[in-house]
Amino acid sequence: MTQKRIIQIILVLLSIATFVHLFHYYGGLQFPQELLIGIRWVAWAFVILYAINKKSLTTWILVSMIIGIEIGLNFPDFAQNLSVLSKIFLRLIKTIIAPILFATLVVGIAGHSNLKQVGRMGWKSILYFEVVTTLALVIGIIAINITKAGAGIILPEGFSQDLPEAKAQGWQDVILHVFPENFIKSIYHGDVLPIVLFSVTFGISLALLSEQKKKPILDFTESLAETMFKFTNIIMHFAPFGVGAAIAVTVGHLGIDILTSLLKLLFTLYGALLLFLFGVLLPIALLVKVPIRKFFRAISEPVSIAFATTSSESALPKAMENMEKLGVPRKIVSFVLPTGYTFNLDGSTLYLSLASVFVAQAANIDLSIGDQVLMVFTLMLTSKGVAGVPRATLVILLGTAASFGLPLWPIMAILGIDELMDMARTSVNVIGNCLATIIIAKWEGEYKEPEGELNFD
Repeated sequence: MTQKRIIQIILVLLSIATFVHLFHYYGGLQFPQELLIGIRWVAWAFVILYAINKKSLTTWILVSMIIGIEIGLNFPDFAQNLSVLSKIFLRLIKTIIAPILFATLVVGIAGHSNLKQVGRMGWKSILYFEVVTTLALVIGIIAINITKAGAGIILPEGFSQDLPEAKAQGWQDVILHVFPENFIKSIYHGDVLPIVLFSVTFGISLALLSEQKKKPILDFTESLAETMFKFTNIIMHFAPFGVGAAIAVTVGHLGIDILTSLLKLLFTLYGALLLFLFGVLLPIALLVKVPIRKFFRAISEPVSIAFATTSSESALPKAMENMEKLGVPRKIVSFVLPTGYTFNLDGSTLYLSLASVFVAQAANIDLSIGDQVLMVFTLMLTSKGVAGVPRATLVILLGTAASFGLPLWPIMAILGIDELMDMARTSVNVIGNCLATIIIAKWEGEYKEPEGELNFD
């Protein structure tokens, strides 16, 4: 059976399943649950058949997300047992982060001995990141003020969640976080920015040595970088299992009941993120003539992984590899992408501005424009360096609430759908940082669009 024929069958089956479910839930016709599940699984069977014929890792990741949703909906208790698979995948990814960042940054800096370019890339990246994240913060503030999603919010009956401990962060804490107290400790905790700072300093130091003394270390780091990219390719074969399990756990944990009172907030966030994507990032991409179709193919797998695992860190190795295939030099990818994971959290910063005002609305506290502007500037500092940890933005939100004297109980409500919101904002983080690598490469005049079709699997 040809792929074209399989796609036609899938479209027909999905259309039938959609109409049956619409009639069941909104049309007054009641169908047995077994029939609804059966129709969906017949459609998914052909989707799996398509994935087998396609032989694409990206396709398998998307299929695993579908299967994970079904498992979470139909077997919620069993789905919680699958969390071990998603945790295994995240642990495997975390073993890659430090060595791949260290090796690629050192090679990119010392291998070219162009220290002036490192400085140029630094200030250009920071300038671009701050402009874009500021736009994200403003969009979040405007969106929540228009929809007023927090007004009248109530906790679902019987809902209970434990809030993590958090304290307000001062500017000293933010600055200290940048500097590594101990390189091994930074690796252990997965602190991306201290690893980047150490690696950049190490690369600059190596570049200042004579050719004879730096060659052995440079050869080692080049071999280490290539080895870690091969390591990434091996681990990615486990991605469908880790991604599918993560989705199953999320769906099984949330269910559907808690969403009814929080859909307005959820739609506000998704709408604001879409506005940011199509109103900010897409115009920027078109302005600098980014090859949109190739870019979409390059980010599809990293974004899928980030969406399911709610961790930008899990998508970093594959994002670095695919951006390099797309024509961005390794020295730029290895510098801009991990730096962006600290300074360019577009989705997370938009969410934080939106969620902070939501908390005030839910508590019936009227924040003036001045208060909201001050909150935006506070979040521009406190939101740095949280991309690698799932739902770390929750801790930042708690710290912001403490700083501005806001109550914590509305955050309990947000917890109910935080995983669904985290999926969206993490995906936008990855998209924004991947685009930033092309922007900086073009700004440096070093981007070369590859010809012909590219294989990103």
